[in-house]
Amino acid sequence: MKHTKRARLEAHGWRIGSAAEFLALTPEEAAFVETKLALSRCLRSRRTAQDISQAELAKRLKSSQSRIAKMEAADASVSIDLLLRALFALGAKPRDVATAIQKRTTIAA
Repeated sequence: MKHTKRARLEAHGWRIGSAAEFLALTPEEAAFVETKLALSRCLRSRRTAQDISQAELAKRLKSSQSRIAKMEAADASVSIDLLLRALFALGAKPRDVATAIQKRTTIAA
C-alpha cells in the first residue's frame, strides 16, 4: 500500500494491519497459512506453465477437477500432503518446494 494512501486511511480512523493480526493468529498458525498459500500458488504456477488443465492433473492424481481448484485456492479442506503430491506429480523436486516455501509472502489485510 502506498504511504500516502495508508496515511490518509489512518487519518480517518482506519487501522492498518495484517490478516494474522486481524485473525489473532499465533506465529505458528500464520506460518502454516503462509506455507499453504505458497504451495497452492506454486501448484497453479507449475500447472499453467506446463499447459495442463485442472481436469488433466486430476486424472493424474485420481482426483476431481473441483478438488484441484480447491488445492489451488488453498481451501481449508486440502491437506499439505495433497498439495505436495500434486507438485511432485507435476515434476517438482524437493528443492522446488523449498524454494516456493522460502518465497512465501506475509498475509496482508
